[in-house]
This record gives sequence, structure tokens and C-alpha cells, in this order.
Amino acid sequence: MKTKMKIILNLLIAFMIMGNISAQQIMPPLYEECLTENIKYVGEITTNKYFYDGKLPHAVGTHHFQVFRANRAHPSEAGVVGWTYNHQPYLAYWNDKFYLQFLSGLIAEHTPPTRISITTSHDGMSWTDPVVVFPEYILPEINDDGEIIPEGSYAVYHQRMGWYVAPNRKLLTLGFVGYCATPRRSPNAGNGLGRVVREVKADGTFGEIYFIRYNRHAGWNESNTNYPFYKESNDKEFIDACESLLSDKLVTLQWWEEDRGKDGFFITDPSQVPDGDTFSKKITTAAGAGKAFNFYRRPDNVIVGLWKNQYSSLSHDNGKTWSPIVKNTSLLTTGAKTWGQKTDDGKYVIVHNHSATKRNRFPMTALVGKDGYRFDRIFALRGEVPTRRYQGLHKNPGEQYFRGIIEGNGNPPGDELWMTYSVNKEDIWITKTHVPIIGSVTEEVNENFESISSLNDLKLWNFYVPTWAPVSIKYDEERKSKYLELRDEEPYDYSFVERIFPASSKKKIEFKFQGEKLPQGHAPEIEVQDQKGNRALKLRIDTDWLSFDIEKVHSDPVKIDPKKWNHVELEIDCQKSSYTVTINSKQYPKEISFSDKAEVVERIVFRTGPYRNFVPAQVAETGIGRQPGYDLDDQPGADYKSPLIILNIDDVITSGD
Repeated sequence: MKTKMKIILNLLIAFMIMGNISAQQIMPPLYEECLTENIKYVGEITTNKYFYDGKLPHAVGTHHFQVFRANRAHPSEAGVVGWTYNHQPYLAYWNDKFYLQFLSGLIAEHTPPTRISITTSHDGMSWTDPVVVFPEYILPEINDDGEIIPEGSYAVYHQRMGWYVAPNRKLLTLGFVGYCATPRRSPNAGNGLGRVVREVKADGTFGEIYFIRYNRHAGWNESNTNYPFYKESNDKEFIDACESLLSDKLVTLQWWEEDRGKDGFFITDPSQVPDGDTFSKKITTAAGAGKAFNFYRRPDNVIVGLWKNQYSSLSHDNGKTWSPIVKNTSLLTTGAKTWGQKTDDGKYVIVHNHSATKRNRFPMTALVGKDGYRFDRIFALRGEVPTRRYQGLHKNPGEQYFRGIIEGNGNPPGDELWMTYSVNKEDIWITKTHVPIIGSVTEEVNENFESISSLNDLKLWNFYVPTWAPVSIKYDEERKSKYLELRDEEPYDYSFVERIFPASSKKKIEFKFQGEKLPQGHAPEIEVQDQKGNRALKLRIDTDWLSFDIEKVHSDPVKIDPKKWNHVELEIDCQKSSYTVTINSKQYPKEISFSDKAEVVERIVFRTGPYRNFVPAQVAETGIGRQPGYDLDDQPGADYKSPLIILNIDDVITSGD
């Protein structure tokens, strides 16, 4: 008995030692060892500037949903004219519901009028029409260093914090009231009026609007602003929630950029960076320190503070003091926001535009690491950049200004990573990513969709779902079978689904498709790619034909009836750089050469529109110009749906060596 107990005790000690070793392996370096560079990307892969997805590995199980589509002629947000500048979204999860707030301008950035709206969702896929929570703010006359803003002009809202869930469970939404004498000036340099706050109630109604903090150093106070101070509220719980927020010096560090008060409210001045870029209200630039703060906690409880433009700092006392701000040279950020957080699997992720030019706001990338200091893997969460539909100054193309759910503002069911962002500064999107974040799978695909009730169940599939191009699970009464449907009425975008499978140089892929609706001039495409996006093969579904390869010149098309279900079998041989195809049990008479060379293949893409991953040469070489948005006109027909495409997919099966 004693011998058994001794063995058990020794095993327990061994397991404890192994556990400690494992814990030590994921711990970051000591605080003092991280002061010169707080974060490091140590991976070998980086972005390719000639492709919107950077030729990066695609993260597995990434679901993209368009929350709000700008539409000038037929606005979903009510009103006669739709507002086509939409940007700076923020996300919270409260009372079993997603809350998303975003800023809107009628046409362009830093151009009045502006307002702030809210939309909600129970599942993150379907969203309510936006409701204005902070309407246009009317200004008194302002002398802005010689530039006169007339009385009755509208303010320019600016957003660096959208939500706060208070300890008493009150949900507060916030905005900053600024102004710009011209669109070439900035509202976020300490010159605005102050920050407004409002309660969002569980029944969907809102409390009154108050100022929670004035920019008193700029001359604004209770006597010359349109809303009362929060202390004048009759709701004690609301006041308590506001004061809890005001006392949280970590969370309110998000306010510094727009406030810049010297009254002791802020525990640090993030602009005090040696050789920091110049920023003032008289210029518009994405450069500058102290912008767009967010934070996460390392395993050793050290807080990492992140700002735009590669800046960061560390705090070992919960935000009471901060190390000198430094630049993290391995983060190839643009002037857009950077987001960092701990994921539910205990790892860490930084989401930003890892741009090879450091100017372009694409792709949407995830850097993944185990300790919050070293990030050794990189994935493309999104590389889709549709055409900007509406003109407007400062409207950078691309997915940008990423924001997850900050500590304290809720955690949705499941382990997924949720991120909201704007695209082209006109549409608002949300992305849900499978956690752990991975770029490959080990099991072959065998999906007939019979056990699938919604897209949520397809956890290893990637989806891209614009509002006018939905993807859904349908049931075929005639076949007594479920299938995946892609619809598309979007004139300047498309929908797609993508499935990653085990990489192999020899692969058999089979699937069924039906082109239920194929308007003339619109042809869905199916591609098989490698991890970098090289397209070994492409099938194009026309109204009467199935054609092969990218150039459509080396192989004759096959006549099909797309309205019927067609069974396709592909035998792919990367060593021979060719494939064979069998359609409805009839084999195509010859091998077809690859379009792009690929040593292995590992994903199949079903898409309702043509390939668009190439970055224009000028943009790839020099980056987006310094006045983006004025380099194109409004796109014709952007407010109206295009002829409906319906592509149905079923019985996707892969096998290989």
C-alpha cells in the first residue's frame, strides 16, 4: 500500500513539474527585458504587396458578414438620403446580444454633418437597421485660429471608445463631439467640445444625452454646450456607472487622443515619444503617437497598451504607471488601428493591416502567439477589397479600424474571435474566426450539409457574405436534401465560400453544383488553390457551358445544363501540373494543364463573381495616394441591385495522398 502511495505521489509530483515547465514555456520574457520592444513578430512569412490577401495562409473557419451597406438612394437607416461615409465601429456583447456602434458622415471624413448609430444582433449574422443614438450636433460660432465656423454649423464626431459595461450592469455608449474648420483639419487634437454619454437600455430605448467630460482646457463647459453634465441626471445608477467609468484610468486612456487635457485626469501623455511624428489640429494625417489605444493582459498580468503606428507601452500595475512608449518595428502597421487581445484558448492575437508598403489598409491579418510578446504565425483573416462605390475625401480603400470586444464589455458564447471594422470607410462588417486560429486542417472534407442547420455549424468553412449576396442552407424538396446556396444581387461585390482541406500534391475533389439563376454576363467561378492563393485550376459556369483554366484558350468548354445538378470530379496531380475532370460520369478527353503552378493544393473556392486579388501596380509600389477618395467618382448603379445569381453547392468530398 505504501509503495502504491509512493508511486502515485511521485507521479503527481512529476505532473506538477511538467505543468510548471509547460507554464514557463508560454510565459513572456521578464518585464524589464521587453522595454525596448514590447511586441515582436518573429515569423518568417510576410505579406506580398501585389495581392490583397498578401498571399498569406487563410485562417480556417472565418465568417464575414456585412452589417451595414451604404446606400445613398435607398438608405436602410431611414431618411431621404443615405450617408455614405461609415467608419470607426465598436462592439460589445451585453444581455445576450451584440451591440455595434459606428460613426457616419453624409459624404466624407472630417466633413459635417456627422452622427453616431447603433445596430444589434442576436447571432452576429443578421443585424437590425441602424438607429441614430447621437444625432447631428449644432455648434455655436467658433473662431478656430482665424478660421470662422459659423453658428448653426454641425459638429464632427470622432470615435475612440464606443461602449462601457459598468459594474452595475448599465450599458453606456459614448461619442466625442469635435469640429473641423475645413476637411483638412482634425477633430481629435484636443480642440473639441467633449465626450457625450447615453445609456442603452435592454428594451432598445435610450436615456438622455449628457456630457461625461468637457474639454475645459479648450474653453468648453456646462454654459456653452447643448447637453447637461452627467451629474444633473436624476438616475443615481446612471451617475454611478459614469463615475465608475471616469475612475477607470485604464479604459479612459482611450480618450486621451481627443481630449489631451493637462488637468491630471490622464495618468500618462502618450504623445511624449522621442522622434514621434508631428500631429496637430491643423493637419490631417494618420501619423502621430497616442492614437486609438487598446490593451490586453499577458500571462504574467503585465498589460500591453497598443496605439496606432507601431507604438506600445507596458504596465505592471494595472495601468497606474507605464513604461516609455516605443515602436515595435516588426509590426508592419499602417495609419489604421491595431487590435490586440487574449483569445479563449489562452493564446494572443494582434489584428491589423500587416502592410508590405505600410500605407495600404489590406490585408486584414492576425498575428498569433502564445505569450503576448512573441507572435510567430500570421494569417489572412480577410483579403477582399471591393470597389469603393462613393466618392469622399480620406476614404482609404480596404478593411480597416479593427475592434474586438475590450475587456469588461462581454464575451459571446463559444470560443470564436469577433472583430468589427469598416471597408472602404463606407460599409460596416463583422468577422467571426474559429479559435484556435489555424491555417490548415488534417481531416478530409465530406460535407453533404444534412446535419447543418445554419452557417454557424460550418465551423471549418470560410464565408464572405455581403448584405445583397447572402449565403444560407436550403432544402431541396425534390431531392429531399439540404444544400448550400449562394445568392448575389450586389453590383460591386460577390459572395463566396471556401473550404480548406489537407494539403497534397495529388488530390481528388468532387462536388455537385446547380446554377439555378445565371443572368447573361454573370458567371460563377470555382477554383482550387494552394496556400498562397496560386490558382491551379478554375471552372467557370456560364449559361450553357462549363469552361476550364484561367485563360479559357487551352481547353474547350463542355456543354451542360446548369439548371440541373451537375456532378464534378477532379483528379489533380501537382507533380504533372495538370488535372482531369469528369462531369456527370463522363470524363473529359484530355488532361488540362494548371493555370498557376502549385506544388500542393489545399482549398476550394466557390464564388459568384470574378477573381479580383491583384493589387494595381501603382498602389502596390507606392501605396494609396495621400488624398484617397477623390481618385474616383461615384460608381453607377451602386444603389440598385444587379440581376440575381443563384449558385447551389452540395456533396463536397476530398481525398488524397
